[in-house]
Amino acid sequence: LRVSGGGGPGGGGAGGGAGGGGRGVGGGGFLFVGGGGGRGAAAPAAPAGPALSAEDQSISWVWPAAGKVVASFDEGKNKGLDIAGKAGQQVVAAGAGKVMYAGSGIRGYGNLVIVKHSNNLLSAYAHNRTILVKEGQTVSKGQMIAEMGDSDTDSVKLHFEIRQQGKPVDPSKFLPNR
Repeated sequence: LRVSGGGGPGGGGAGGGAGGGGRGVGGGGFLFVGGGGGRGAAAPAAPAGPALSAEDQSISWVWPAAGKVVASFDEGKNKGLDIAGKAGQQVVAAGAGKVMYAGSGIRGYGNLVIVKHSNNLLSAYAHNRTILVKEGQTVSKGQMIAEMGDSDTDSVKLHFEIRQQGKPVDPSKFLPNR
């Protein structure tokens, strides 16, 4: 599924590809291909991507869920962090932004929420039990957006991604120490 962005809300875009469903979502040319879950040992973290703009540097982040990180970012195997938890546990927006996608149409991600934080950065929250926000809704940092679950995966967890200009980057480089 292509998560593309034209200019304004709804941005358009043709779908298809690995996600099926053929649905475009405004958001700056972001592309999701393949599943969100990764298995195995983590490799050293990749660089955070291109230099951040002043707008991107001003974004304040929080951890999207409490729990143990059970899989780290590995560009080849896991495009984000997997955080173990309990079914129904709070999933919160890691930063303020606008919900660009809320649904289950992207294969491998289950019930998924995508939040656009700037023209360059978005975050994705996968495998939720329940989605509590709607597309187009503005969310605050720390606002509950979903309940953790095991949709389209084998255990209860949150798969969390940050994408910079469409490319997965290591979320731990953005999140505060804990």
